[in-house]
Amino acid sequence: MEAAAASTEIWILGWSAVLLLVQVVAQATAASDLGPTYLFSPRDEPRESKSVVARRLYRALKNLLETYPAFIAIVVALVVTGKTGGLAATGAWLWLAARVVYVLIYAAGIPVVRTLVWLASIVGLVLMLIGLMT
Repeated sequence: MEAAAASTEIWILGWSAVLLLVQVVAQATAASDLGPTYLFSPRDEPRESKSVVARRLYRALKNLLETYPAFIAIVVALVVTGKTGGLAATGAWLWLAARVVYVLIYAAGIPVVRTLVWLASIVGLVLMLIGLMT
């Protein structure tokens, strides 16, 4: 198990959790115009922030959550099967780097590049899958 703890993929998984937390806090902070009463409520009535950046950060967070379960599952499978490193580690790095850049580009409102960066994150997942399946 010591090798698993030291794997690049596990290290990147830890940093991906940091990214998730940063995105959650950034989105909530940017939506402060909704007021503390709403933000601390069960939010039974859906409201949308008037802040363009808050809405973009919300969509970027939702987008992260679409691929995050697959990323976690692939990392766990790589570690369990002992297929860490090489192409899989490269894919994990690519996924994380693309996800960090994605949230910044999305918040800035840069359209076409955002899609290309998203595609790079998908390529990262595919590289990880190739590493798992070979």
